[in-house]
Amino acid sequence: MISIVIPIYNERDNITLLYEKLTRELPLLEREFEIIVIDDGSTDNSVELLKMYSSIDERFKVVTLRRNFGQTAAMMAGIDFAKGEIIVPMDGDLQNDPADIRRLIEKLDEGYEVVSGWRKNRQDANLRRNLPSRLANYLISWISGVYLHDYGCSLKAYRRDVIKGVKLYGEMHRFIPIYASWQGAKVTEIAVSHYPRIHGVSKYGLERVVKVVLDLLVVKFLAKYATKPIYVFGGFGVINLAMSGVAGIYAIALKLFEDVSFILTPLPLLCVMSFITGIMSMLMGLLAELVMRTYYESQDKPVYLIKTTINLDGIRPCVE
Repeated sequence: MISIVIPIYNERDNITLLYEKLTRELPLLEREFEIIVIDDGSTDNSVELLKMYSSIDERFKVVTLRRNFGQTAAMMAGIDFAKGEIIVPMDGDLQNDPADIRRLIEKLDEGYEVVSGWRKNRQDANLRRNLPSRLANYLISWISGVYLHDYGCSLKAYRRDVIKGVKLYGEMHRFIPIYASWQGAKVTEIAVSHYPRIHGVSKYGLERVVKVVLDLLVVKFLAKYATKPIYVFGGFGVINLAMSGVAGIYAIALKLFEDVSFILTPLPLLCVMSFITGIMSMLMGLLAELVMRTYYESQDKPVYLIKTTINLDGIRPCVE
């Protein structure tokens, strides 16, 4: 089965045409499918229209959130409810083309586990949307090591097993290909169609770039240091302690050899502040280690991911 996951917020004018396009294109796949639309607290009566289509088509399923939680939370809700072995998120504003779903799935069938859409000819404002997006995509690719042209394109196709257990927060839905790649999944991208918005207005502004960058830092930290946070906090602490030592020695040298009073130089203050910061960082690292161990051990979570086993079905590794 294929699950199409569509978060929407105030898209009443687009729902009818979206439904018509999906129900025209998806049967051509000759596979069982479901359409899961998540209403993210719309205030324009979108829910009533969604309920109407769900009442006449059992393949059209609706999840209504109590308030506006954001695109990532809405997408997470859709993924949680999805039953398909292939999950295809997309936008509900008609800028994505349902006809591209076939191409994404054909690429999955070549052996990939994630296929990301690339809005090669993006129909948005150049300065307000396209330029910040290009810069953000370059930065994300450089930091993550997973090189894609368009992380912001919602139209992607995933095999269910690569996103099973992934929890999304903030603006992190765009980073699913990174999670998957770091776990050993084969990731690729294809160019997809993109159309100008006909009805409604975009819900995103330039402030989203800042959120994406901050979320990227979180993703990078969790991927590299989630099981050993002391490496980050401890490393920062060592740097500060070293800085404290250098500043203290230099201040003493100035006092002994050049008769420069401690009150005439900021070095003693730098020495004390760096020393305190270093000690606090080390203690935070130890606390983070305790939290990490509590997280894994209390839920019996392994610190590894298994791809396949042979002759071990149903057998769990021993935990001492």
